[in-house]
Order: sequence, then structure tokens, then C-alpha cells
Amino acid sequence: MTAQTILMGIRGGLALWLQSSGGGMGLLGLAPLLFIFAIFYFLLILPQQRRQKKWHAMLGELKTGDKIVTSGGLKGTIISLKDDALTLRVPPDNLKLEITRASVVSVTTAEEGKSSS
Repeated sequence: MTAQTILMGIRGGLALWLQSSGGGMGLLGLAPLLFIFAIFYFLLILPQQRRQKKWHAMLGELKTGDKIVTSGGLKGTIISLKDDALTLRVPPDNLKLEITRASVVSVTTAEEGKSSS
């Protein structure tokens, strides 16, 4: 076979595919894409949105006395709150650190900390 014969075969196959996927196959050809998008939405996008809402709610409920863990791994107790910042007391030397609210990963309230000890 020569390259020209192979090229003519490819052109013929491409023309046949374009003709067969025309007019009547529009919705049927689009169905797999819609199905894949639905899977991505339910498995990836929706759970991420739920986690984001839960995290924002947790940040809104912060109060003094809560024990928190930051994204950098610092563990401390909130001693004051500002608009976008928190002041933490970090053991063992009772250092006072100012961090942003967005760096808070998890919260343990003072009551939960006392009951588990």
C-alpha cells in the first residue's frame, strides 16, 4: 500500500463518519457528554460545594475559647476575634499569634476539650 492509498482510505472513512453523525444523531450524540457531566457534577462538584459551605459556617461560628488547628499545623486557643483575623494563644510558652480566619482547618470548643480530658 502506498501513502496515497492510505490517505484516500482515511478521507473516505472520515467522510462516512461525518455523514452518519449528521442531522438525526444530534441528541443521541450529545447524550454521552451530558452523562459524563452529570457524573462529574454529582461526584466532584456537589461534594466540594457542601464542604465549602460547612467550612464557611464553621468560620462564622468561631468564638473566644475555641481550640483550633490551622492549616500550618498550629494548635491554639482563640483569645480574640477581629474581622478577618484571630489572635491565638499557643502553648507551651503562651505565645500570642495573629492568623487569618481562612487558615483555620478545624475547631474543638472548650467544652469538648474538657470533657474528653
